[in-house]
Amino acid sequence: MVLYPVIRNCSYCLAHVPDLVRYGSKPRREIANNPAVEQHIADFLRSYSEAVSYPPNQTFLGNSTPEELARIPRPWYHYHGHAEAEKEKQVGKFGEIVDQEFFLALLKAADILTPPLFRTDGHHTGTLKSRLRGHPLFGPQAAEAIGQAEKDRPGDPPPKALPIYHQGVLYGFFHRDERAEGMDDENLAAHDLLENLCAKASGALALKWLLSREDIGPEEVDFVISCGEEACGDRYQRGGGGMAKAIGEMCGCVNASGVDVKNFCAAPASAIILAGCLVLAGVHERIVVVGGGSLAKLGMKFEPFIAQRRSILEDCLASMAFLVTRDDNVSPVLRLEPGAVGKVPIGASTSEESVYRSYLLEPLRNLGLRFTDIDKYATELQNPEITEFSGSGDVVKKNYRKIAAMAVLSHALEKGEMENWIAAIGMPGFAPTQGHIPSAVPYVGHAMEAMRTGSVRRVMFLAKASIFLNRCTNLFDGVSFILERNPQLAERTKSGR
Repeated sequence: MVLYPVIRNCSYCLAHVPDLVRYGSKPRREIANNPAVEQHIADFLRSYSEAVSYPPNQTFLGNSTPEELARIPRPWYHYHGHAEAEKEKQVGKFGEIVDQEFFLALLKAADILTPPLFRTDGHHTGTLKSRLRGHPLFGPQAAEAIGQAEKDRPGDPPPKALPIYHQGVLYGFFHRDERAEGMDDENLAAHDLLENLCAKASGALALKWLLSREDIGPEEVDFVISCGEEACGDRYQRGGGGMAKAIGEMCGCVNASGVDVKNFCAAPASAIILAGCLVLAGVHERIVVVGGGSLAKLGMKFEPFIAQRRSILEDCLASMAFLVTRDDNVSPVLRLEPGAVGKVPIGASTSEESVYRSYLLEPLRNLGLRFTDIDKYATELQNPEITEFSGSGDVVKKNYRKIAAMAVLSHALEKGEMENWIAAIGMPGFAPTQGHIPSAVPYVGHAMEAMRTGSVRRVMFLAKASIFLNRCTNLFDGVSFILERNPQLAERTKSGR
């Protein structure tokens, strides 16, 4: 019997941070060109209650399934739910959505430099410590980390320090690295370090939730792989990394080491495959794959929302984490035998048909599977309400049509069957548009639940990577893997045990 590695658990979290939208890459550039844009953005920010009740967010957290989301009439942004249920909706099956003030507390706890990067006065420092102290997953130890880092009142900030607000109240300033070795390094400016610290803090939230859901101590983690989009480093190694160990340190994973995996949007899928291979080889037993949120992509499509006088929907930092272990005879297995993992070779060039043949058709053929042997396909699950406003259309729907077209070309499906088949194997997009976040893996949690009940047996995850963005090639990349219901669980279910 082949003992495959398994995805044993997962977590998904959101941090509603409307006052950080101004520091997203697109808003920041537009504000620099026209300072009045900052107020325009402020006028169209959502409340925490609206973000909590937003149906795609509830699906991301696991309070509803993609199938249930598909039955909710659009536009989803008109749906606010019931105020009395908001408290319950803050915590989902897979994680939670935290408010902005709590995230600022996490940001403070993530700041380990002296002098600190994020400086608040005594009153706000006390408030943030209190928020951490009262959270069941962080508590007094995390609150004390703030106390150790805080030394001075904010005072008058340097001209390039970033003001940090919560509900219109100035909580403090975020500084660049002010140590001698960092003062003239453009990679250690306040904005870049804020981006890095946001990834660390949000990633730590997801990892804490993963440990809690699995009911294990952080010391039981052997290895951490970060798959975020941030580029941590200084002038000599601008994207050197180290985020995995930083997140692990914040969560107390004292026995783990770590490494960062970069592959643009496809990094989470690549990291899960790498984790599975390390477990299969016996190198590590418990590996966490974690991805923090991308500050750069907050408010990325804000202009069409303001033009149509709609609330800006790109106001949440998303994060996720996955625990990959040896087979436990229960959890879904990663198919990692030769030929099972899909790739897009350099020879595929930029032809879409070649790309889909490489990372969709070839793995199925190698495993002797038909298109119809896959119960669900997960692609880039970007929220269509965001991509349609930006003029990109429904990215998810387009991808499913391409998958169906390949099935027709391969004579696995009749053309007239396409729409019904897409409805059966597809789902609406429900993930924030932060590159690596929506790239197929938001469905892992839902797939695990469906496999547990037996409603789904096999899921294929397809992730693309825009490597042409590195300006060193015109190619893009793709990677795929298949997650399958554990055969031992299926056997026990069949025998009634």
